[in-house]
Amino acid sequence: MVLRAQSVAFLFAMGVSMLPGRLVAAAQNNAPQLAPVELVRQAINNEVASNSSSGRHFMFKDTKKTAHLNQVKLVVETRDATAGMLIANDGRPLSPQERKQEEARLSNYVQNPQELNKKRKQEKEDADHTMRILKALPDAFLYEPDGTEAGTAVVGHPGDGLVRLKFRPNPNYDPPTRTEQVLTGMQGYLLIDATEKRLAEINATLFREVGFGWGILGHLDRGGRFLVEQADVGGRNWEITHMELSFTGKILLLKKLSIQSTDTFSDFHPVPSDLTFAQGVELLKKQASQADASTSDKAKPVHKKNGSAEEKAEAESKQICCDR
Repeated sequence: MVLRAQSVAFLFAMGVSMLPGRLVAAAQNNAPQLAPVELVRQAINNEVASNSSSGRHFMFKDTKKTAHLNQVKLVVETRDATAGMLIANDGRPLSPQERKQEEARLSNYVQNPQELNKKRKQEKEDADHTMRILKALPDAFLYEPDGTEAGTAVVGHPGDGLVRLKFRPNPNYDPPTRTEQVLTGMQGYLLIDATEKRLAEINATLFREVGFGWGILGHLDRGGRFLVEQADVGGRNWEITHMELSFTGKILLLKKLSIQSTDTFSDFHPVPSDLTFAQGVELLKKQASQADASTSDKAKPVHKKNGSAEEKAEAESKQICCDR
């Protein structure tokens, strides 16, 4: 799982009924070989190892929806930081002026090393916090088997059996920092790819209010939820494909907190691992221009070569009208 700071509805490419019975049986047979917590521990160890040593970078599309926006971004991972360019807003391509603003925003990072360093530092802090949560999963919860599901193109690996484990807080777990404190009020389920020993899905809900900083810094309300799905996007490279966040609460007892977002990550393509941020920006510009050209071509009217005289006359009439 490549952990991202930005917030992750995916349609299943394959239903459970399409999974051959022998694969479901294989997942069921594999599950008892390990205690649920040990299966979780192996999967988390693989996630941590993948994040530490993969060195793989991708370009992909991020479709983000909230209560107030619907945006599509092209994103590329570079050796310096992650670069993202907005390419569509509320279902329409950017205007020339909006495109210039996006390019100027990215150019600011390229031309100002201090700004790029701030971005890199923030991304590292976000990733570190997420990693702390990930590493805490085996000890923070108690697990029990809850059946199996089928791996798909967007959750796990197609054809693999996914072991479903329900979880609830471990009463003996003592959060080492306030980052892990949120786990004490969560319950839900995990899906683990029984073949690859990788985490395919986390679906968790707050069943009670959770305070952080002894309640002084703020709290998250009961009913908050997050969903993270990941899949093998090719070549045994696992990436987050979907993320939903739904939380309300307060910060410093006064400022209301409300996070409602859904991110769909798709169209993964590998890029060089030594890609610089500046090179990543140029790659984004090129891809955005190609997307604009494709959209423009699709919008052009198509005239039949062997149409009737009436059809040709009507087409010419429309052309004259439009030229005016």
